[in-house]
Amino acid sequence: MNKTKKINLRSFRELLLVGVVIILCIIWTIMNSQFLSANNISNILRQASYTAIAAVGMTMVIIIGEIDLSAGSLVCAAGLVGAVVCKNTDNVFFSVIAAIAVGAVIGTVNGVLCAIGKLPGFIASLASMTVLRGLAYIVTGGNSVVWSNESFTMIGTGYIVGIPVPVIIMVIIIIFGVILTSKTRFGRYIYSVGGNMEASRWSGIAVEKVKILVYMIMGVLTAIAGLIITTRLGSGQPSAGLNFEMDCITAAVVGGTSMSGGRGKVMGTIVGVLLLTVLTNGMTLVGMNTYWQQVFKGVIIVISVLADTHSKK
Repeated sequence: MNKTKKINLRSFRELLLVGVVIILCIIWTIMNSQFLSANNISNILRQASYTAIAAVGMTMVIIIGEIDLSAGSLVCAAGLVGAVVCKNTDNVFFSVIAAIAVGAVIGTVNGVLCAIGKLPGFIASLASMTVLRGLAYIVTGGNSVVWSNESFTMIGTGYIVGIPVPVIIMVIIIIFGVILTSKTRFGRYIYSVGGNMEASRWSGIAVEKVKILVYMIMGVLTAIAGLIITTRLGSGQPSAGLNFEMDCITAAVVGGTSMSGGRGKVMGTIVGVLLLTVLTNGMTLVGMNTYWQQVFKGVIIVISVLADTHSKK
C-alpha cells in the first residue's frame, strides 16, 4: 500500500510538472504569438537538448547521494579539446572521440576521489571545476578556438530529416538513461547505494565501483553536451558552460530527484528541463529582464526541495 502510494505521488508530481509546462506555453503564446512558431519550438528543443543530456548523468549522481559541480567546466574542457583536435586534424571522428575521452577521464577521476579517496562529491568536483576552468584559460590564453570543418559544426546546428541533430542525440541519451536506471541490475545498484550505502555494501554491492561508473557516465554525457554547445556556438570558448551545472542540478531537483539520494527518475528530470527551458525562452520572448529569470529559477528550486521534504514526511 505504501509503495503504491509513493508511486502515485511521484506520478502525480510528474503530471503536475507537465501541466505547469502546458500552462506556461499557453501564457507565453498569449503574450507573444511567436512562441509556438516552428522556429521557436525547434529552438526550445535544441536549447533543452544539451541540458537534458548532462542532466541524465546528474540525476544518477544525485541518486547515489553525491553531486557534481564540475559539469560546467567539463563542458568547456571537452568542447575546447574537440575544437582543437578538429582545427589541427580536420577529422570529426577524432574530435568527437577526444572530447568524450576527456569526459570519461575527468568523470572517472571525480569518482575515484569520491569513492576511493573518500572525499565528498561536492569537494572532489569543486576541485575539478576549478582546475579545468583554469586550464581552459591557460591553454587558450583566453581566446576562442575556431575550426573550418562544417561537418563538425553540424553536430550542434545540423538537421536529419528536419529534426535538429542535438534533439536526436538527446532522445537517444534519454532512452539510454531510462533503460539503465529502471531495467538493469546496475540501475538497481544505483538506487540501493543512494538509499543506504552501508546496507548495500553488506549486501555484496561494490559501492566504490558503482560510484566510479556513475561519475564516469556523468563525464561522458557532459562531454557530449559540451560538443553540442561548442559546435552550436561555432567556436571553443574558455568561458563556455558557466553555471551549467546549476541548470542540471535544478532540472533534476525540480523533476523529483531527492538531494539526499535514493530517489529520482530520468523522465522526471527531462520534464524539469523542459519546464526550465520553456520558462527561460518565454521570458526572453516577452522581454523580461534576465535577472528575473535567475530569481524564478531560485524560487522553483526552493519549492521543489520543500515538496521533496514534505513527501518524505
